[in-house]
Amino acid sequence: MPDAKPATTPSPALLFDVAGRYADTAVLTAAIELEVFTAIGEGHATAAALARRCEASARGMRILCDTLTILGFLTKNGDTYVLTPDSAMFLDKRSRAYLGGITRFVGGTPNRHAFALLTEAVRKGGTAMSEQGSMEPENPLWVEFARSMAPMMHLPAEFIAAALGVHEGKPSKVLDIAAGHGVFGITIARHNHNAEITAVDWPSVLDVALENAQHAGVVTRYHLLPGSVFDVDLGTGFDIVLITGFLHHFDMATCETLLRKVHRAMAPGGRVVVLDFVPNEDRITPPDTAKFSITMLAMTRAGDAYTFSEYQRLLDNAGFRSVTLEPIPPTPLQIVVGVA
Repeated sequence: MPDAKPATTPSPALLFDVAGRYADTAVLTAAIELEVFTAIGEGHATAAALARRCEASARGMRILCDTLTILGFLTKNGDTYVLTPDSAMFLDKRSRAYLGGITRFVGGTPNRHAFALLTEAVRKGGTAMSEQGSMEPENPLWVEFARSMAPMMHLPAEFIAAALGVHEGKPSKVLDIAAGHGVFGITIARHNHNAEITAVDWPSVLDVALENAQHAGVVTRYHLLPGSVFDVDLGTGFDIVLITGFLHHFDMATCETLLRKVHRAMAPGGRVVVLDFVPNEDRITPPDTAKFSITMLAMTRAGDAYTFSEYQRLLDNAGFRSVTLEPIPPTPLQIVVGVA
């Protein structure tokens, strides 16, 4: 009996697609730097008009915008380009939801350098950038993160504030660990005028958080605690502790050590909120969440994307109870909440 034919014919399409994705990132970065999306939103809709507005060649603009159309960021009608709803919302600088700045961090030199060394990182089981990778003390990378990524965190911050019921206005002492841009603590302070926020991070990063607190009108209730969260005295009596996008940088033992310290700083019945990429137990789904582990391999010595069962174990060992998991649609992020 002849061998059964394969269900599908083998194709190198996926290989070519993945191998060339760096070019797609470069296309998006160029479009943001040239303000193409903003220019189209203003009404400069042809290659010639965009070339004048963006100070570029008509040929270059045509090829760039055709490629953006192929990628799904624009649509094209004749020689006229139109923003998609997503591009109008997130890539036109005039939009309050503008996210174009994230390319400075996601596609920035440190990230690109880390992934250029990925082969060696796989060999050694951790970043090949340096001994501590992105977690070197006072790494300027985190100032760029704080300035670039804040707009992307407003939706998760609002979700966390609602999940914690901060709108009820109860007096709350809030600790924001690795505060970065400060959006999470600031959002709680905006919704609860009885909340006092203490933000922990490197001094240069806290400068960014303080600027954002001033802009939000909560600076009188926004307190700075500069330094490494592993070294500083956190104090006691916190009702809410925020650990957003931080634990994934470390191994399980280090995470547990920090969570024990956090537990000691909390009031009885207080809640710790861990915001992170939490893949399913198979570690390959959902794809956008599970892929974050490769970023940690490239950029940290021992970090990972931890599953919910691993977070349960960490929080249980640190003394927390009633551990729950909630997704934050439509983002790839989840929150893990534990009670002190």
